[in-house]
Amino acid sequence: MARVLIVLIILAGILWFLHWFRTTPAPRVSQVLRQGALWGLIGLLILAAATGRLSPILAAIGALVPLLLRAAYLAQLLPLLQRALRALGLGSLSGPGRTGPSGSGASSIRTQFLEMRLDHTSGAMDGQVLDGPFKGRQLSDLILPDLLRMYELYREADHQSAAVLEAYLDRERAEDWRDHLGPAAAGGRAAAPAERLTKAEAWSILGLEPGADTAAIRAAHRRLMQRLHPDRGGSDYLAAKINEAKRLLLGESGP
Repeated sequence: MARVLIVLIILAGILWFLHWFRTTPAPRVSQVLRQGALWGLIGLLILAAATGRLSPILAAIGALVPLLLRAAYLAQLLPLLQRALRALGLGSLSGPGRTGPSGSGASSIRTQFLEMRLDHTSGAMDGQVLDGPFKGRQLSDLILPDLLRMYELYREADHQSAAVLEAYLDRERAEDWRDHLGPAAAGGRAAAPAERLTKAEAWSILGLEPGADTAAIRAAHRRLMQRLHPDRGGSDYLAAKINEAKRLLLGESGP
């Protein structure tokens, strides 16, 4: 009986973890897994020290250090290789259907300063700077101080760009980025003015080709809301734009 109970508890834990992994934004998952790995390593070292088995573990860690350093070096080269492939018109290393214009598994939204893209498959968000500081650069290539400088500028110059960049920072850089804001920009979220979408913008936001049928529109809307709903760590601004795009393309009325 005890063994059956243990198996049921383990199975329930696995199911809960899978549900949490599927519904939690990727940056939060990454943060929790990193913290769990760190505390697990600390616990393992304490247990090894208490049982007199610390020396073999330290030797294994010493052997892994060169491999980890080489892997970190290769990870730094990956963005450079991706940009080189894009410059040659060969796409990226993300696989087919994950980059490119609307209809290829990605949504995009364009503001005065930014063009933001969301990959439907991975949920990863990235964008290109269209004007101002760092023009032509990818957001993922910039360090946090540069992004905060852009955010403070956008709050003054274009609230839509500020709201989109805020959504990117919340999703990809975790919410503690707000702790690094200056006093002038720390007073709440950017409020973007209500501007009506065009149909071209609506198709782009949903990641669909113009003329897609009602079922495709509803499916794209549902998929994006699962990724970007505020209750799941998403953005109020992007969720509102997704809803507006669906209503416009389906001819629905609503707030």
